[in-house]
Amino acid sequence: MPDKLKYILLLLICALGQIAFAQSTNNPNYPGNNPNYPGQRPNLRDTTTGKVLTNDQQLDSLRKRLDKKRDTVIFSSKFIKVTNERLLKDSTQLFPLDTGIYNYENYGPLNQPRTPKISLGNTGRDERSLLFEPSRTIGFDAGLHTLDAYLLNPQDINYYRARVPYTQLSYVGGGLKEQIFKILHTQNVNPRFNVGFNLNFIGSQGFYSNNGILEQNVSDVNAAAFAWYESKSKRYNLLGNLIYNNLKTPETGSILNDSIFKTGSIDKTTELVRLPSTYENWTGSGLYLKQFYYIGRIDTAKKEKGSSSNILPTQRVSYTLNYNTRKYNFIQNDADTYDVFPDYYFGSNYSRDSLTVTHLQNDFSYSFYLRNKDVKFIKNEVKLDVGLTQDYYRYTQYVADTALNQYGNRVTQATRVQSASFQDITLKAKLSYRFSDKIGLEGDLQQIAQGRDAGDFLYDAKVLLSGGNKAGRIIFEGYSQSSTPPLVYTNWTSNHFIFHDKLNNQKTNSISFNYINNPLKLDLKAEYFLISDYLYFAAQPGGIDAQPTQLGADINLLKVSLGKSFAWRRWHFDDFLVYQKTDYQSTLRTPQFYNYCSLYYKSFLFNVLYTNVGIDVRYNSEYVAPSFATGLGQFYNGANVTFSSYPIATVFLKATLQHTNFFVMYDYVNQGLLSPGFYTVNRYPQMDRLLKIGVSWAFYN
Repeated sequence: MPDKLKYILLLLICALGQIAFAQSTNNPNYPGNNPNYPGQRPNLRDTTTGKVLTNDQQLDSLRKRLDKKRDTVIFSSKFIKVTNERLLKDSTQLFPLDTGIYNYENYGPLNQPRTPKISLGNTGRDERSLLFEPSRTIGFDAGLHTLDAYLLNPQDINYYRARVPYTQLSYVGGGLKEQIFKILHTQNVNPRFNVGFNLNFIGSQGFYSNNGILEQNVSDVNAAAFAWYESKSKRYNLLGNLIYNNLKTPETGSILNDSIFKTGSIDKTTELVRLPSTYENWTGSGLYLKQFYYIGRIDTAKKEKGSSSNILPTQRVSYTLNYNTRKYNFIQNDADTYDVFPDYYFGSNYSRDSLTVTHLQNDFSYSFYLRNKDVKFIKNEVKLDVGLTQDYYRYTQYVADTALNQYGNRVTQATRVQSASFQDITLKAKLSYRFSDKIGLEGDLQQIAQGRDAGDFLYDAKVLLSGGNKAGRIIFEGYSQSSTPPLVYTNWTSNHFIFHDKLNNQKTNSISFNYINNPLKLDLKAEYFLISDYLYFAAQPGGIDAQPTQLGADINLLKVSLGKSFAWRRWHFDDFLVYQKTDYQSTLRTPQFYNYCSLYYKSFLFNVLYTNVGIDVRYNSEYVAPSFATGLGQFYNGANVTFSSYPIATVFLKATLQHTNFFVMYDYVNQGLLSPGFYTVNRYPQMDRLLKIGVSWAFYN
């Protein structure tokens, strides 16, 4: 009996050994698992001869059948390529998906390091640029832009080449004070046709007087569906998107306590505001289609590793259709007890002001490229773009007015106060010549030749010099612009503001020098602006009656920007400084000095968690604060109030774990250290310190 047990035990050991070796095939060094191993033969069941398989062959065959049921491919961002309309303007360019966490903590439009903004207190409220940033558009303009940062426009849409479906979910939360949620999904229907959608939400109760008052909540929704088709020959491309925007922001007229940071408050959510149930609502929808076709020879330029090859056409024709409707509403539901408005023309306690603008654009262009067939080293390349744009506009403005109905009762109804339709024809031309990869010239001309805004123009010229990767590159640029005054300055009728003014075109001339050195992580830009017939809103001394104003003298402004990044071991320091000097500082109402810096420490925890821990600090010098005209939607030069200015610090931890990015930050952590709070706009206190979290999940399946 013991002898039999020994034989049975030996047989079990052999069987276990066979199983163990069969399960060890994940090792690439094991013979038969390395596809480059000499003499490797596939272990497949022989179904043609009916040969009986051994125990080893049966185990290997079972494992292969199990492996076929598993997805052994790990999908990641390398399966996704991204582009946008600007990158497709001259050629077909695709780039890897950016999954990094650089600047991740600056998630919103108000606190971007290089384009800071002032606002009425929190994300979703009316805003404008803190620094001098002139508009470079011509043609018709309604003049309402204080919520532009929260709109989704056709040029904001990205397009993808997705070998696997890609979904990104993003959330940022600071309790009920601020919440942002975004969804992006895209996938390829086939190798040449990609579709997707964007869905964005912003919700915010702010910091003051929000208990139980729905009208004081920010509620923004952006939605877009997009598609990109590229033909098999790569000659034809179609970009398309449908966009919907619905923005609602409170218009409180500010809080009653103008000394909130001196007197303090037990509960800021109970602080009284001047207009608790009044708000602004922008809605809009649009269809955008862009088609372009490559004619003649097509060249291909190989890019750096990780990027797709560029498709370079020699001729191209394109057509763009852009149709959109936007409606601007101002809803007043409160009596003007605290004199927020300078006057009223239709009703003192009730307003339903609206402006509806419909825009239809047809754009035609032809591009010609003359270059050598060898595109490895491009020189003596000429590009010529010519085009024509037709813009058709129709706008209608309504107010709420009282009238007698058929029964003799007085009722409130929408009354049209103005309506117009017109078209503009714009001629466009762009010429560029590249002597080599060291020297290039560019010229861009836009001129409205016919229509309501005939005479508007924008002429731009650049000289590009490159000394190689280490020496960096230099860009000299100059432009001249003349633009028609916006509608709100010249012909405006609402319950609280009526303007009928004849004003001159605002003219801007600018020259700039820009030096960029990527290896040194350095960029320097110096800009000079000469502005004639400058347009702005201003009130009488001590008043709130904002009126369109045109400055008779020329404005000179010098703006110097410097960006530099330093690294020492795992420590990193990013800095961006701006100096502005003008002879009309009180008119432009912008700070003379601005600085943003970020100090952070990079680490790789537990070999899986890529982490940055650091602090961001923003500071601007004192300036005369602008006021805000409720019911008009404009910042204006009102009372000459200058607020003390102190650094605003934010500490953060941000990290990446596989397909997830996240951060934890304490915004305005130094509140109470140097000052109890701060203002950027007269009478509108800014945010308090707030703990925020943000998470971004990426799914590739």
